[in-house]
Amino acid sequence: MTVILGTAYSDLKFIKKGKVRDIYELDDKLLIVATDRLSAFDVVFNQGIPEKGKVLTQISKYWFEQTADIIPNHLLSTEVADYPALNKYAGELKNRIMIVKNVKPVMVECIVRGYLSGSGWTEYQKSGTICGIKLPGGLVESDKLPEPIFTPTSKAEVGEHDENITFEDVIKMIGEKLARELRDKAIAVYKKASSIAEKKGLIIADTKFEFGMENGTLILIDEILTPDSSRFWPKDRYKPGRGQPSFDKQFVRDYLIEKKWDKRPPAPDLPEEIIRKTSEKYLEALRIITA
Repeated sequence: MTVILGTAYSDLKFIKKGKVRDIYELDDKLLIVATDRLSAFDVVFNQGIPEKGKVLTQISKYWFEQTADIIPNHLLSTEVADYPALNKYAGELKNRIMIVKNVKPVMVECIVRGYLSGSGWTEYQKSGTICGIKLPGGLVESDKLPEPIFTPTSKAEVGEHDENITFEDVIKMIGEKLARELRDKAIAVYKKASSIAEKKGLIIADTKFEFGMENGTLILIDEILTPDSSRFWPKDRYKPGRGQPSFDKQFVRDYLIEKKWDKRPPAPDLPEEIIRKTSEKYLEALRIITA
């Protein structure tokens, strides 16, 4: 099975290499290619996860369609055939591209949490808060929160860590009106997606959204509700008070924590079994979500 770790198309204008995606200019649009690269703790690994890029693209496409009634998004097409200039690369690009609007991003990562997990759980144990939001006492790991909360971070460059910020920080950065719209739309999308996913037997514990501005209108950009940007838990195995089995890269993070990696480059090599199981979890998430 071919694993694509990077792309190089000399006749296309290369714009940027992200942790997972390669971005090119395509007329007045952007071509986003989801590779099979893996990043964990903001470090990109030398090994890829088979089929990962295709899973990210197909899941994003599904959720963009499901949430378009709440907020418009940047997706124009996922079909190579819609752009003849890409036909020569069809074998490599099939099912792993998004043609999107070229808009200015809002420099805030919008995280919505419905459950107490990950860095949120770590912070709660120390202070009883997440990003300045006071939570009820006595919660345990993986508890469902009374209501989903908006816990933004600053948008870091590749290789740098996102920093937790408060909602007041967001207001200072972009103004109160846009900050409130970001928060309200992010929570609304999360709530709708969570409702859809739960009916399919999947809990979305938390997720990250990115937004952009198109002629003064806020739109969803980047990927949406994928195993890279979200924590997915099987509903039938959910049990508060512990970490949960997952259909996302938390599986890799848990392995790395167990191995006591210091979370700094270079990334360690992953065993074939971890790579295989991670690929299976991504593919299972795609099957459940789009069924």
